[in-house]
Amino acid sequence: MAISSNLCEPDYTFLIFKCVDFPSVFCVNTVIKAYACSYAPEKAVFFYFEMLKNGFLPNSFSFPPLLSVCAKMRSLNLGHKCHGQVVKNGVDGILEVQNSLLHLYASCGLLTSVRQILVDMPVKDSVSWNTIMDGFIRADELDMAQKLFDAMPQRNVISWNIMMTAFLDLGKPGNGLKLFREMVKSGFKPNETSMVNVLSACGRSARLKEGKSVHRALIKDFENHSVIVGTSLIDMYSKCGRLDAAQFVFERMPVKNLVSWNAMILGHCIHGNPQDGLNLYREMLSRSSSSSKQFKSSDQNRIVPDEITFIGVLLACAREGRLTEGRSYFTQMVEAFGLKPNFAHYWCMANILDRADHREEAIELLRNLPFSEDASPEILFLARLFGSCRFEGNVVLGEQLAKHLIEQDPQNFSCFALLVNLYAVAGKWEEVSVTKEMMKEKGIKRNPGCGLKDMNEIVHQMVVPELRDRRIVGL
Repeated sequence: MAISSNLCEPDYTFLIFKCVDFPSVFCVNTVIKAYACSYAPEKAVFFYFEMLKNGFLPNSFSFPPLLSVCAKMRSLNLGHKCHGQVVKNGVDGILEVQNSLLHLYASCGLLTSVRQILVDMPVKDSVSWNTIMDGFIRADELDMAQKLFDAMPQRNVISWNIMMTAFLDLGKPGNGLKLFREMVKSGFKPNETSMVNVLSACGRSARLKEGKSVHRALIKDFENHSVIVGTSLIDMYSKCGRLDAAQFVFERMPVKNLVSWNAMILGHCIHGNPQDGLNLYREMLSRSSSSSKQFKSSDQNRIVPDEITFIGVLLACAREGRLTEGRSYFTQMVEAFGLKPNFAHYWCMANILDRADHREEAIELLRNLPFSEDASPEILFLARLFGSCRFEGNVVLGEQLAKHLIEQDPQNFSCFALLVNLYAVAGKWEEVSVTKEMMKEKGIKRNPGCGLKDMNEIVHQMVVPELRDRRIVGL
């Protein structure tokens, strides 16, 4: 019996029992893996326990996909149940299962459990070491991850990529570039992920010369590079101010997806001529029907704008002071494409209004941001602080409110981040340094999924351009 792991329909149980009187272990494991890779991975766990009731006897191949699902969901409850099954079935000494357990507990931030499993492992491979290193990074223990990386008995290209990605995520592109050079010097051949990382690092640190060198290497060693690599080239050239080179890459990409279009549109809107970005947006729409119903078609050839597209479009309107067009695009986003505005869109609209001498309306817009599931109370509060600082110059009030939050929750990273960003927007760099030093002394670290990144990107572009050089808000 053959069951494709690409199946997306949920009723796998029916398919199995329709084909055989009782499914083999291989058959059940295939279904578990198919569920784990589907749009509803949690069903892999439920299916497994349902099959146990029918007499299923699992083997070591049953558990890696199950544990992967628990890690993806960050569900310790399900993870502990599956771990119990691992022990009950006597496969807790199998390397692949142990690596999956490491991944589970590292994803959930339980480094104590990771260390315990590590102690009990007589044999470790590169997957084991990479998983542990990634666990330290997830727990914001970059120094420990670096020490582990330096002491690893064996590395592979994934090991290097994990560390490079960590440096990029923490706003240290220079460290990422240095690591890439060490990787090449050590004789490791970079893969596409490595190239994407180094291109991102070049773009973020505006190192055009090095970015060009990477591009030449791509032409030589990756003749048919992916859409992701092509998009990274567009992003790198845009951030380095070479929109002509970014456009050259874009026009010669044999396949473009929405991410590619967004990269080029944002490149023009943020780093180049805003009008070119708006023209490209219209060109993208011209490739689809003007009917909103047809925009939502499943036709893979259609490129339908998303929330990121409209951030670029609204940024262009803000830079050009186009109030009428800005309002029109905002309405189009909501009504024609059914997209829900987030903080970045409202922030762009507030800047459009301010540029058009509608300051009171801009302030009112930020003061009355609608609450949404993807916007934490900290985000909404920070929006109002920024509105107060940016449009009214009332830094004192914002400072008092932020300090009040810190008094209420002295270990909350977000509360300190509010204060740092407020000072940064006001250009009070000495206060920024003092606050960050205070955070270091108190051991205040980033909360997983803090949610400030997207907002900071908008602040970089729209409020105080000098932030691009100071890199202060990248906590």
